Amino acid sequence: MSGHDIVTIGASAGGVEALSRLMHELPGDLAAAVFVVLHIPADAVSILPDILSRAGPLPATHAQDCEPIAPGRIYVAPPGRHLLLKDGAVAVVAGPRENRHRPAIDPLFRTAARVYGPRVIGVLLTGAGDDGVAGLRAIKSRKGLAVVQDPADAAHPDLPRTALEFVTVDHVAPLAKLAPLLTRLVAEPPAAAPSPVSRRLRAEAKMAEVDLDTIEDEDKVGHPSVYSCPDCGGVLWEVEGDDLLRFRCRVGHSYTASALADEQTDILEKALWASFRMLEENASFARRLAVRARRAGQTSLAERQLTRAEESAQQAAAIRQMIVHFDDAGAHMMKD
Repeated sequence: MSGHDIVTIGASAGGVEALSRLMHELPGDLAAAVFVVLHIPADAVSILPDILSRAGPLPATHAQDCEPIAPGRIYVAPPGRHLLLKDGAVAVVAGPRENRHRPAIDPLFRTAARVYGPRVIGVLLTGAGDDGVAGLRAIKSRKGLAVVQDPADAAHPDLPRTALEFVTVDHVAPLAKLAPLLTRLVAEPPAAAPSPVSRRLRAEAKMAEVDLDTIEDEDKVGHPSVYSCPDCGGVLWEVEGDDLLRFRCRVGHSYTASALADEQTDILEKALWASFRMLEENASFARRLAVRARRAGQTSLAERQLTRAEESAQQAAAIRQMIVHFDDAGAHMMKD
């Protein structure tokens, strides 16, 4: 292969339509392999390869582990698996979640940058959150090209907008102009020699592969924070030297600051519901004990149980109010 022959594409919300339109316009003789990550639930049945194959001339399939890379094909990350690139082949692994997702965009972009350097084109389309932004920076660090859908043209502009804030991109274009742009870029040879693979890029790429030597290495890329990993409970390390604040735990779970805040919010909501349920059950149980005690003539015990029931009911009511207004509070926090 020669030229920019590795095209990596990431999308989130609104991505099916955007990817379909893009693949419809790409030529059948594209001299590049295309790799796609779309955020989908791990337990979902994905028909994305069928959709993309019908949309345009390039055949699309779910990537298979150790499958050789060939030009003119679309490799799609399967549900619940990261799609990674190696020298001449793909890897499909159930590695640690990144930014609350598996498959995630960052591992694809990061491993493509590590192996193929300036031959890579990274493309971010419509989506929520910021998964893919750190990976796009990795592509740029290795002299690859960064392409972002114009946020004004995206169904969900958060992802491309965040990319423009943190990455010096090479091209910004509406969806209708992306296919001609990519076709032209694929045919152009890389403009620069690859820069060295940084220690951080190498370590983070290997984390996605669940590389035991990297996991066991005590010399982490970063320093320990005061926060714990929502996935495994381990210490989160703040990744050093990056204005895009990120965290990674010992075994590889990774979060941007935004993704970590979203995960903590979800955990908090679940905890509030669990507390509400337990307090309601505690109040109900105390009332039953009070009834039994009164029937047995145990007046003092009955009064104590009624007091306990009232306290639990009041606490449950307070938590209920927190739950009722939880979404509003979260919206205000995001605005602040």
